[in-house]
Amino acid sequence: MTALIKRNLLVFFRDKAAIFFSLLASLIIIGLYALFLGNNMASYLRDFPSARQLVDRWLVAGLVSITSITTAMGAFGVMVIDKTKHIIQDFYTSPVSRWKLVGGYIFSAFIIGYLLSVVTLLVAQVYMLTQGGTMMSFATYGKTLLVLLLAGITNTTMMFFITAFFSTENAFSTAATVLGTLIGFVTGIYIPIGVLPESVQWIIKVFPTSHAVILLRQIMTGALFTSYAEVMPAESLAEVKEMMGIEFHFGQTVLPVYISLLILAGAGVLFFLLSFIHMKHKQV
Repeated sequence: MTALIKRNLLVFFRDKAAIFFSLLASLIIIGLYALFLGNNMASYLRDFPSARQLVDRWLVAGLVSITSITTAMGAFGVMVIDKTKHIIQDFYTSPVSRWKLVGGYIFSAFIIGYLLSVVTLLVAQVYMLTQGGTMMSFATYGKTLLVLLLAGITNTTMMFFITAFFSTENAFSTAATVLGTLIGFVTGIYIPIGVLPESVQWIIKVFPTSHAVILLRQIMTGALFTSYAEVMPAESLAEVKEMMGIEFHFGQTVLPVYISLLILAGAGVLFFLLSFIHMKHKQV
């Protein structure tokens, strides 16, 4: 399996266009934020000290959460190409078991997604420093990397299940483009969830990756809200957290952290099992 993982990594990173389009959704979000969203949100929070720093961390949390989705989708393009060029048939006739073949695709996509998520995080930290922000603590980085690890597993299995249904490059490219366009909406990254209709909020709240987003937002903005708690009413802070999607509220109940972790882990297991069922009846 190690040889297959290495082969898939080399094929992906040789294609610079694949890397670019894998990161396209993140680049779109950065562009929208720089042109429109950043100043608008900072003006809404003008009563908050270091409002721009709060908004920057709010955005970065969402940005790195979805990077593993789009990059994993791009990484699975190697599998689709192998199908269209019938390379995968050569693998089937080799001594390599199907589980090792599938594992090679999944683990290589996970490595790509996680690696590029970390790179995105570091680049975003540099951007925040240029905007007058501060370095996040080592503890914050540690927690962030752990959440990205869990999110990467979930996102990879989810994207593998989706990609397994595509057998042509054109269909796959169209799906990847649609996904890159919609992912910012279904995870509540483009605009605060509190200004969206209730039905849209529910879609965001049930989408697994959204729970990685709120976990990272809580981690990255935690120190700021701790300082705000010393000078601002708890009710106002709770309202802002709900509006910005830093916490998910179901009625009067705030969704606990462990529930979000369970949703991420459960979704990862679910999509792995769905992929297994699919693979039993069709070729990968």
